Amino acid sequence: MSNSTKSKKDKKPTRDAARSKSSILSAALLEFSEYGHAGARIDRIAKTAGVSKPLIYDYFGDKDDLYTAALREAYVQIRANELALQLDDLDPESAIKSLVTFTLNHFRSNPWFVSMLNTENLRGGSSIRKIHDVSEIQSNLVGKLEQILERGARQGVFKAGVNPVDFYISIASLCYFPISNIHTLRAVFGCPIDDEWLAQRAEDASQMLLKSLYPDKLSDPK
Repeated sequence: MSNSTKSKKDKKPTRDAARSKSSILSAALLEFSEYGHAGARIDRIAKTAGVSKPLIYDYFGDKDDLYTAALREAYVQIRANELALQLDDLDPESAIKSLVTFTLNHFRSNPWFVSMLNTENLRGGSSIRKIHDVSEIQSNLVGKLEQILERGARQGVFKAGVNPVDFYISIASLCYFPISNIHTLRAVFGCPIDDEWLAQRAEDASQMLLKSLYPDKLSDPK
């Protein structure tokens, strides 16, 4: 046997750490969103991710640490997808509409996001306070939204002095409720919660939010 052949046989497959971590976080998001923090099981996460339990502990620590990492990942994903909207290329009004529509669609397409937020709030926000860079993760959105609002104010389209954090909370609130309360809205009011209905909610939310940004008009004293 040649030395080259022997060296090839002696080589062990290299573990793709980045891919394994991504698979674990994806599985954890689904598990924690479905079963909550208390009901989630590491063995199910390992099975879904296609990895061993020891590998999860090696990468993330115990269940509390994995939950915290999954919660962080939920915010990382929505912020990254917001950046992909390229809002700088749009006029201020279109940028706001695009962000509103994206937000509602993200909540709908990724129900684990809403469930994770619900779980964390029920737990009193104990884990999110452990995420050392949580403010940094949000800063991209806040900074981008601040630029849009200031650009609109300079153009005379929006009023000046709108707080970007307060405004985003309004966006998230209007987009969050139809998704987080999907079952009760169907049962109580008979809302269809289909593509057309949700598209209209996004349009209505956009119009309401834009109207709140327009400069106040002085009434004619005559």
